Amino acid sequence: MLTLSDFTLTITLPVLWNDMDAAGHVNNLIYLKWSEEARIHYFEEMGMNLKFGGAGTGPILGHQDAKYIFPMTHPDTAIVGIRTLGIDPDRFVLQTGVFSKKYDRIAAFSHQT
Repeated sequence: MLTLSDFTLTITLPVLWNDMDAAGHVNNLIYLKWSEEARIHYFEEMGMNLKFGGAGTGPILGHQDAKYIFPMTHPDTAIVGIRTLGIDPDRFVLQTGVFSKKYDRIAAFSHQT
C-alpha cells in the first residue's frame, strides 16, 4: 500500500465541515479537488507555465480516476502527496495519494494524465 514517503511533494489541506455529504463522510468529488490542488502546486514547483491563451499552452487534464479506501470526516487534515509515474511525449502520468492525518492512513489515491 502507498505511504506518504512514496510521494515527491505533499500539501496539507483542512477537511471542512461542508466537504462532507449526506452519508456523513467527505464527498467523493472533494478527493479529486484535493488532487487538483496538489497537481497545480506540483506544476508551480516545477516552474511550468500555467497560463493559457497568448502566453502559451498550459496543462490540460485528460483523464483521472480515484480509488477510495477509507472515509474521511470532519475534523481532520488531508495530506495529499503527488508524484510523476511517467512522462510520455504528450502527457505526464501522475499519481496522488490522500492521507488522513487524524487516522494516520491512506484514504484514497488517484491517477491523472
